[in-house]
Amino acid sequence: MKLLRIENNMGFYLSETGQYNLVDKITKEDLLRLVNLTLRDEVEFDVYDENVIKNQAHQIVYKSVFEKLRGLKDRKKEFVDESERLFLKEYERYR
Repeated sequence: MKLLRIENNMGFYLSETGQYNLVDKITKEDLLRLVNLTLRDEVEFDVYDENVIKNQAHQIVYKSVFEKLRGLKDRKKEFVDESERLFLKEYERYR
């Protein structure tokens, strides 16, 4: 599933409805949903390229979101392992 897309010299993100919306309209709820999707599913993104995105606002927002989500995707296993350890500790405690 592609969460971030570059098309017609503009950046887009995948909305809750499955439509691609302009990246400069992203909300914190949208960001949280994209983070959850990144941790839960196999996702992909169009690579940021400032020469392709012409709108400066789109460049700034897309680059920031892209870098954060890519970093999260790269560290996905680490986050999952850590959360499982935390839940295992609590599970053992209350079992």
